[in-house]
Amino acid sequence: MTTNEAIKERASYRGKYLEEPVSRDALKIIMEAGLAAPSGCNRQTTSIVAVDDSDLLEQIRPLIKRVGATAPALIFVLSEKIASYRGNCYSIQDYSAAIENMLLQITELGYASCWVEGYMTDFKDGVGKQIAKILKIDSKFELVCCLPVGKPAEEIKRVEKKPFEERAWFNLEK
Repeated sequence: MTTNEAIKERASYRGKYLEEPVSRDALKIIMEAGLAAPSGCNRQTTSIVAVDDSDLLEQIRPLIKRVGATAPALIFVLSEKIASYRGNCYSIQDYSAAIENMLLQITELGYASCWVEGYMTDFKDGVGKQIAKILKIDSKFELVCCLPVGKPAEEIKRVEKKPFEERAWFNLEK
C-alpha cells in the first residue's frame, strides 16, 4: 500500500473488534511510526504506551465503555508540556502528527482504529487520568489519546468528504 492509498483508505472505526490479537511486532511498527513524526524544535514531547496484556485491558475496558472497548490492543498517547522556541509549547501539534502517522500505519497493516481524544481529556478527573493511574504513568505526562487497534468485526462505515474545490484553492483563485 502506498502512502497515498493509506491516506485515502484510513477511516475512523467505532465498531466492535475481532478477538484476534495484534502482534507485538505490529504494535512496535505502529509506535515507531508515531515516534518518527515531526516535533516542534525537536523537543519530542510525545510518548506512547501500548497495552496488550489481558489483565490490564480488563481493568481499562470498563473506563472506555465506548469506542474501542473490545479492541485487543490499545495505544495511549502521552504528552509532555515542554517549552521550546520563544517559550512556546508545540505538544498538541507534536502528538497530533504522531497520531496521524500511527493511524496511517494501522491502516497499512490491515487494522482499524479511531482517534479518541475528547473522551480522554474532557473532564477534570476524566478517563485519561484514571487510565494513567492504572498504568502508573509518570505525572509529568498527560494521557491525551487512545487508539484502539484490531481487526474490525463489522464493515467500516466511511463518511463522504467535501469536494476538493470546496476546501482547497491555488493562490486564492476562486
